[in-house]
Amino acid sequence: MPGLNINIDHYNYDLPDERIAKYPLRKRDESKLLIYDKGNIHHEHFRDLPGMVTDKDMLVYNNTRVIQARIHFIKSSGANIEIFCLEPVEPPTYELAFAATQTVSWKCLIGNAKRWRQGELIKSVEINEHKILLKAIQNERLEGEWIIQFEWKPASLTFSEVLDQIGKTPIPPYLNRESESSDKTNYQTVYSRYQGSVAAPTAGLHFTDDALKKLLEKRIPRMELTLHVGAGTFRPVIHENVSDHSMHSEHIYFGIGELEALIQWPHNIIAVGTTTTRTLESVYWLGCKVIRNEQISPGELHLSQWEAYTLKPAGKEESLRALLKYFENHKIERFQTSTEMMIVPGYEFRMVDKLITNFHQPQSTLLLLVGAFIGEDWRKVYRYAMENEFRFLSYGDSSMLMPNID
Repeated sequence: MPGLNINIDHYNYDLPDERIAKYPLRKRDESKLLIYDKGNIHHEHFRDLPGMVTDKDMLVYNNTRVIQARIHFIKSSGANIEIFCLEPVEPPTYELAFAATQTVSWKCLIGNAKRWRQGELIKSVEINEHKILLKAIQNERLEGEWIIQFEWKPASLTFSEVLDQIGKTPIPPYLNRESESSDKTNYQTVYSRYQGSVAAPTAGLHFTDDALKKLLEKRIPRMELTLHVGAGTFRPVIHENVSDHSMHSEHIYFGIGELEALIQWPHNIIAVGTTTTRTLESVYWLGCKVIRNEQISPGELHLSQWEAYTLKPAGKEESLRALLKYFENHKIERFQTSTEMMIVPGYEFRMVDKLITNFHQPQSTLLLLVGAFIGEDWRKVYRYAMENEFRFLSYGDSSMLMPNID
């Protein structure tokens, strides 16, 4: 297993609070774009990206959509309680849960839980002279999490509509501020499509409709996959030894069309963000699992934390074709599964050639992924960003990393 000899202190750096972007720039694509090209570094602006890619580069995006996951309640005693929706329990899929009326159950975090031992929480809001009443009831306590049942009126509303009206944007905790109405738009990619994330795939926040139009005019190939970003993305690695970290699980979605396109594409793949990278690399290893065991059931076809390091690798096309054949045999058009894959230094990338990504927290799993992608040059990249007044983290500037691939 990798990580046994990786000390997280090696992936630490000094990040002053003033370098953390608390708000995005007024124009998304005015952010700086650091270019790392086989050890050489310079920077442009993100608006220049369409001129840097060619028809030999396929951009792959994560089209997840951030939900208004934070709900504030005030008890009759005056105590403030926050419920943070993580993932659906009943109905069990995101699509069904957001379309549900009357009631749903979700796995949640509870802020100030010690002040809510029993009973139901009630929140009432008036939107355009229409009253929405939401109740929250504790169903079950898990380790650090709760199963919460929500009920609401009017019962004709979907849970998606209720959250959109009552919930708040789950901006990252390191912004050290309350979410504002502008975050509802700012903390969302312009190409977001499927609801489910509680954190934005932040590399995509720099894209504008104009940039996408220019890329289309240049006939730059594109593809969309879905990974619903979980709250675990903000969890730092607190153990000295990286292998002791418990990686969070996230839901991914892709289908036959994406597999066929990947099989047919012979050139570079540019992953827009670490979540897209995690999805693409997971897809490859799921194909390797199918090669190892063609009888595996769809319900068992997921990826655990270190499984990618123990499976026998196959050629990229061989893996993707095996997965495509598996989908065809099981009549799967669009597949939903989960991945706990943790990418750390020493990992050999099988799908991704170039990476667009923001600048990440010290001692984070995201920084480990960057270290895996460009090796020790991550220090050179971050030093350059610090010396050239780059803005860091979710609302900060971006980079395009192009390692020297043998």
